[in-house]
Amino acid sequence: MSKDFSSYKEIKRGLQNGAVTGESLVKGYLQQIKANARLNVFNEVFEQEALVSAKAVDARIKSGTAGRLAGMVIAIKDNICYKDHKVTASSRILEDFTSIYSSTIVERLLAEDAIIIGRCNCDEFAMGAANENSFFGAVKNFADETRVSGGSSGGSAVAVQAGMCHAAIGTDTGGSVRQPASFCGVVGFKPTYGRISRHGIISYASSFDQVGTLTKSVDDAALLFEIMAGADEFDGTLSQRPVPKADAHTKDSGKKKIAYLQEALSSPGVDADVKNTLINSIEKLRAEGHAVKAISFEYLEYLVPAYYILAMAEASSNLARYDGVHYGYRSPNATDLTSTYKLSRSEGFGKEVKRRIMLGTFVLSAGYYDAYYAKAQKVRRLIKEQTNKILQEYDFLLTPTAPEPAFPIGKKEKDPVVTYLYDIFTVQASLAGLPAISLPTGNNSKGLPLGLQLLGKGFAEEELLNFSEYFLQL
Repeated sequence: MSKDFSSYKEIKRGLQNGAVTGESLVKGYLQQIKANARLNVFNEVFEQEALVSAKAVDARIKSGTAGRLAGMVIAIKDNICYKDHKVTASSRILEDFTSIYSSTIVERLLAEDAIIIGRCNCDEFAMGAANENSFFGAVKNFADETRVSGGSSGGSAVAVQAGMCHAAIGTDTGGSVRQPASFCGVVGFKPTYGRISRHGIISYASSFDQVGTLTKSVDDAALLFEIMAGADEFDGTLSQRPVPKADAHTKDSGKKKIAYLQEALSSPGVDADVKNTLINSIEKLRAEGHAVKAISFEYLEYLVPAYYILAMAEASSNLARYDGVHYGYRSPNATDLTSTYKLSRSEGFGKEVKRRIMLGTFVLSAGYYDAYYAKAQKVRRLIKEQTNKILQEYDFLLTPTAPEPAFPIGKKEKDPVVTYLYDIFTVQASLAGLPAISLPTGNNSKGLPLGLQLLGKGFAEEELLNFSEYFLQL
């Protein structure tokens, strides 16, 4: 394996002084992918294509015409469209589907000479918190192969964790970048909703879905964010606000007011090591002169129910297009239109996806719409208003990313509600549409990574990233 670079700045220096080439980097990552194939990280590796791209990038570096990501080897989650490449969302229903266009983010990454090495395994249609719901099987955690990688962007997180690429792109609906980042000991960043184009991203819940990054450093998250974010004519939900320049990203050690959830320390459901990590960070921040205060969030118990009602309703609507008629899997046992719909969807979708479609259809149905969906929308508004009110008084909200470290594969599968509760700390940012970042805070006594989350004000990514850089060095 080639040298494990902790940031793209190191790679850039190596490329400039001739210590490495784009080609040698790709070869090193390919070697690591093959050595760790048992982790089940990639649904497809673009081996030859990545090597060809690397040679072209090396030539551009020599001629001085290379883009800002030249030599950065990136993996993308398998729900991100890349022209003339398969994209399956880790589902049987899209098993052999080839995309006819590239997502906006892929176009922007390639325009800056990033090298895409493959597409990563994920929970089917990004629905899951463990990466166990994939048609292609579970992704194993590099720190302990008996443990889950987190979900739904588990493959992307392990790809970075195990040195199979330098950075990876995932999507975050209710914590799908941040929670696996915590489980795998990497930096997981979700920007404000409406910052990065969703064009070419396979939809799960459109009012929540947001592209995010999995990196080894905050620096790299800031750079990738700047390149991928910004207005796009193909996504009408995007903000027109200017995107902060990554060059302006610095370590911010100015005195801050930080709130933390007292329930994170009082709840019996939060692991002791996670609590200790939070306490240690609070003490370090106070010692540095920051004002850190416990708060109680009155809608905490409604976060997960409101999120799942709304996300499942949107999933039911978004996944109606997979019918066995237009594209994707079609049951060989179908005999007419009705059996084509029924059998193709029954055989093509996995258990968790079917569960969410059925629950989503139920909460949208006549007689139940007002009782569930409309009520959840009102609760979402209250959660957003209350969270914004907290962030008017405080600069950041500090919480654990997940209540426990990575759990054993197969442990939570029997009761989906237990798995849903793993999103207790991450869904708040999703419901409120705010930026949040999971930062690695070391390992527990078993060597399992732990992470803490910082949640910031809407569209204040620069402030959040700058403080995160400082936080990691406490």
